[in-house]
Amino acid sequence: MASLIDNLKSWFAPPAPPPVRNQGYYLTGEIFGESLPQAGLPALNERSALAISAVYAAVNLIAGTIATMPVQVYARQADGERDRRPNDDLWWILNEEMTPRWNAAAGWEHLGQSLLLRGDAFLRIRRDPMGRVLGLEPLAYDRVRPLVQPPGDRLIYEISPDPLLPSRAAGKLEVIDQDDMIHVPGFGFNGLQGLSPLRHALRLAAPVASAMQEYSARFFSNGARPDYVLTTDQGLSPAAIDQLREQIQEAHGGLAKSRKPMLLTNGLKTAPLSLPADEMQLIESRKFAVEEIARIYGVPPFMIGHNEKTTSWGSGVEAMGVGFVRYTLRQHLNKIETELNRKLIRGPRKVLAFDTTDLERADFKTLLDGFRIALGRAGEPAFMTVEEVRERLSLKRQPETPFPAQAPAPAAPDPTEPSPAPAPDPQTDGAA
Repeated sequence: MASLIDNLKSWFAPPAPPPVRNQGYYLTGEIFGESLPQAGLPALNERSALAISAVYAAVNLIAGTIATMPVQVYARQADGERDRRPNDDLWWILNEEMTPRWNAAAGWEHLGQSLLLRGDAFLRIRRDPMGRVLGLEPLAYDRVRPLVQPPGDRLIYEISPDPLLPSRAAGKLEVIDQDDMIHVPGFGFNGLQGLSPLRHALRLAAPVASAMQEYSARFFSNGARPDYVLTTDQGLSPAAIDQLREQIQEAHGGLAKSRKPMLLTNGLKTAPLSLPADEMQLIESRKFAVEEIARIYGVPPFMIGHNEKTTSWGSGVEAMGVGFVRYTLRQHLNKIETELNRKLIRGPRKVLAFDTTDLERADFKTLLDGFRIALGRAGEPAFMTVEEVRERLSLKRQPETPFPAQAPAPAAPDPTEPSPAPAPDPQTDGAA
């Protein structure tokens, strides 16, 4: 948010030149929210992309995982140490309710979906007159247009009216400063916008997957029967051809009638027009489409239902899950954290960070073995307290739980001293 002095300067300063619109950055069709059709394939937009099962699964996985991670608020000390502040006002906004209309989980999921499909995500910062943050309002990608403010070192944002509100309450076009907008760009940010996956990485891969998905539906809705032609040596008039086509469609069209025997007269014969599904390797092609989309989003294929070769990365599924956090989620989380800190904190006194502990946590037995070493129970120096372990396990606090006491190791016997005499055997009363 601009300071009071900056606002006073802007009141008396001469009018600035109009903002620069980067017209050359947009592709034809962008204003309609879709990419150009390629090689006869259908145009791709957000709705049609999410109709592809692999795209939906990948976007839902990443966006949904971001929504499950808590955003912690830390106080940063001069020596670099960080203390968690669960009672900070920002904690409630980032983890429970962004605005009365948006709970935090839905807001983060909306941000992830916009980032993964459109290449940019926007959260409007709502402030009180003193500049304190009141909430974050998720904005649809189509409602926001970033503009370069001369001389070119800052951005402003045009926000169109909310189409979900009644026309009288929707308001007018607004222009806000970059300090009041959380703008998370995707890969390929050029200072104005990120590259849209719909118009770049998914431009061909998604329509091909969509075409195969639609073909599979049509193929099996027809009883998995390939197309065919009817041939005859006799001449047929156009009226007879139309009548014959209607009769065949009425008697054999659709899945329910696909297995009825066809009776042909007047020398008619059938000939297949296309190859069966197994010869076209349709299933293998669809598997490759899933792997291609998973590769675009950096998602291990098993996480979106492709359960082949699950041990090809690391030692197994657990290693792949940790790798997903490190090499896929961290890329998005770092961008979000950076933008939150520079717009909401703007100083070294506090820091916001996603907590990925639960996602990177090992199985319970391995976790307890690690804590055993941390507590010094394995014969090594302790570097965690019982209280810190209980906090990691989300258990209640127990006061006065310092480092556990360790029994001193028995001293080694001195070889120069004679061995003590063995103790006599105990004897009962009256024994000889």
